[in-house]
Amino acid sequence: MSGDSAQDELEEYRASFDGEPGYLDWAAFGPLSPAVRTELHADAEMLGSGRRSGIAMVEARAGEARELLGELLGAPADEVTLQPSTSHGLAQAIYGLEGGVMVGRRDFPAITVPVVRAADAWGRVQPQWIDPDDGRITADVVRESLTDDTTAVAVSLVDFRTGFRTDLTALRDVIGEDRLLIVDAIQGFGVVDVDYGAADVVCGHGYKWLRAGRGTGFAWFSPRARGRIEPVLSGFAGMDAEGFTDTVERPAPTARAFTVTEADPLAAARLATALQGVRDAGVPAIQAEVAERAGDIMFFADRYEIPVVTPREPESRAGIVALQPRPQDVAPLAASLANHGLTVTARGDMIRVATHVGTDADTLRLFGDALAAFSYARVG
Repeated sequence: MSGDSAQDELEEYRASFDGEPGYLDWAAFGPLSPAVRTELHADAEMLGSGRRSGIAMVEARAGEARELLGELLGAPADEVTLQPSTSHGLAQAIYGLEGGVMVGRRDFPAITVPVVRAADAWGRVQPQWIDPDDGRITADVVRESLTDDTTAVAVSLVDFRTGFRTDLTALRDVIGEDRLLIVDAIQGFGVVDVDYGAADVVCGHGYKWLRAGRGTGFAWFSPRARGRIEPVLSGFAGMDAEGFTDTVERPAPTARAFTVTEADPLAAARLATALQGVRDAGVPAIQAEVAERAGDIMFFADRYEIPVVTPREPESRAGIVALQPRPQDVAPLAASLANHGLTVTARGDMIRVATHVGTDADTLRLFGDALAAFSYARVG
């Protein structure tokens, strides 16, 4: 693709952000893109017709979604499954493990809960907790905690609290080839350009940064993962058989083994549409835009002396910028942001701001005005 064509695709992608200024909560939910909304209505009409041709056209979008996911993950489509959510994909992987599973104690519950539940269910999994002071799961932290019993490491690509981005390649180098690396990629997929091939399982969801809505989860299971994970949650859709049989067949040799039932065709269509936009704009270009917008948020935070927890280095973050004002300032700052028409997430002692390609100058101006008003009130 020529430079002009690539820029045109990025501009078209930027133009697809049609919401009102002030939305800075992409890490919580991504308002559906215009293309996804249009596709949803069109596919619903086809499913409502009752015509087999229309139904088949919509159902074919599941294969298209897997192809696009494979392209973005750098993997064959038959290694990718569509899941209802990130949590479903992670549970498929974690419940089939044996031995020690290393996980951050403060990681997102989609990782920590199935590790505990799997251990409680039949004792094959032994949780190995790590809890660094800053919450960052780095290669050094993992190296210091590895034991001979460690068979897998489960980690978020981007920490949902601080915005820290884990270096998957460094983790792979540390854990070696004999252990599995399981990744929750929901806070980074589509907006950061990383080598997913360093992992063995990658799970995500399209309802945040991809702007595809709920029900658009997915998971990639590498050949090594498929050889090591018993698909204990497999359903009839994951059998090595076409159609219905009177016997329970063995699990499919592909990633289809890790499915319970067929994918929702409307969700698959929404996901495929969203992925097309990301593929056409290019993840590296999207990453550069998101990093720049996150840098703008940090600029305003520094200007008004609000501490930033998120790493400054672009390669160590994605679209999340976590602010940590003084405890007594959290509520007033959150109120000032809301009063200026900004949507963010205030949780505990942090305020999480999440930018995207569509974060425009008006939104940044509102953010700066909100911080200025807060700072003036604090000084006064």
